[in-house]
Amino acid sequence: MKKTPKKPISMVQIRKKTGHYEGLTKQALEIISLEKDLNLREKKIAADFLEMAQNYFADAQYFKQENDWLTALAAFSYAHAWLDAGVRAGYLNGQNNNQLFVLPKAKTLEMLK
Repeated sequence: MKKTPKKPISMVQIRKKTGHYEGLTKQALEIISLEKDLNLREKKIAADFLEMAQNYFADAQYFKQENDWLTALAAFSYAHAWLDAGVRAGYLNGQNNNQLFVLPKAKTLEMLK
């Protein structure tokens, strides 16, 4: 089967995606929290996931301000990925919001006990 080459993504599309991921990640940062009943080691791990997300989010805002849209998009995506990973690993609580987070499966939660 012959593949049709895709058109390169435009700056308008990159800006639109950047705004979309900025909004999603901002919402996620507003509602996320550390899971309850974590021991001290787990709290430190959870805090690290959250700090990485916050740092990438701040970096993304800087890149956006500098009109470095592609780097901003990547940084917003990384920020959200840190949140998703923390939720999926059972360290961060995404309030069961499957619109903002990749929630852990029951099997994953069982393994973490």
